[in-house]
Amino acid sequence: MTDRVYPSAKQNGTAAHPTAAAAAPVAANPTSNKAHPYNPTRHPYRPTPTSRHRRKDRSFSCRRCCCLSCFWSFLILIAILLLAAIVAAAFYALYHPHRPLFSVASLKISTFNITTTPSDDSTHITTKINVTLSTKNPNKKISFIYDQISIAVLSNSVKLSNGSFANFVSSPENITVIHAAMGLNSQLLDADSVNSLKSDLKKKNGLPLEIVLDTMVGVKMEKMKMKKIGIRVKCDGIHGAVPKGKIVIPAAAVTSKAKCKVDLRIKILKWTF
Repeated sequence: MTDRVYPSAKQNGTAAHPTAAAAAPVAANPTSNKAHPYNPTRHPYRPTPTSRHRRKDRSFSCRRCCCLSCFWSFLILIAILLLAAIVAAAFYALYHPHRPLFSVASLKISTFNITTTPSDDSTHITTKINVTLSTKNPNKKISFIYDQISIAVLSNSVKLSNGSFANFVSSPENITVIHAAMGLNSQLLDADSVNSLKSDLKKKNGLPLEIVLDTMVGVKMEKMKMKKIGIRVKCDGIHGAVPKGKIVIPAAAVTSKAKCKVDLRIKILKWTF
C-alpha cells in the first residue's frame, strides 16, 4: 500500500496567513487617518465678506435712509398743510373777511388838447381830468390801512392823466370817497398813440376810458396787524367825450356801466404779479 504525499502550505520558507492578508490593506496616504482632536473653544470658520458685498450693504443703507427722509418730509408737509387749513378755517369762521369794494362816482374831462409841432413833427397832449371814486369796507371786524394811492386814466393803454390820493384808514362798514384832480401838461405821444386817440375820438360813444389805482394795503383785526400787500384796482366800462368850443365846460363821462375789479399784486424778486 503506497503512501500519499500532501504539499506544504509554506512556500519559499514563508507561510502567508490568508485572514491576516485580507485584514491589513495597504494605506494610500498614511497621514489621512491622523485624528483631529476636538477643541470646544475654537471659533467656527466664517468667510470674510468681499468688497462687493460691502458695497451692496452700503448702497442698501443709503437707499433706506433716502426713503425714510422722503417719508418723514412728506408727513411733515402734510401736517403743515393740515395745520394751515385749520387756522384758515378758524380765521374765516371768526372774521368772515371780504375784499374792499370800489365804484366810480364820476369822471369829468375839462381839458383835452392834442397839438402837433410842425418843426419836428412831434405830437403832444394836454389834459385835465377830475375823478371821483368810492371804496367800501364790507367787513365788520376788519379795518384796511391804505398807503398813498396812485391814480391813472387810460384810453386803450394810452395814459391821459395821472395823480394821487393821500393815505387813509377804512374802518369796518365804512365808505371813503376818493377824489383826484389830475392831468398831463404837453406830454409827448408816439405815432401809434396819436392814431389810436384820433380814431376813438370819431366814435359816437367817445373815448373808452379806464381808471387804474395802485397802492399798498394793510389789514387790522382788533389788536393784530398784518403786513401790507399790494393791490391794483381796475375800473373799465367808462366812455367819455371831450369838451369842445371856446367856453370850457367839463364833459362828464358815462359811468353807469363801470365795473371795478380788485387784484392782489405779489412781488417776487424783480417781477410783480
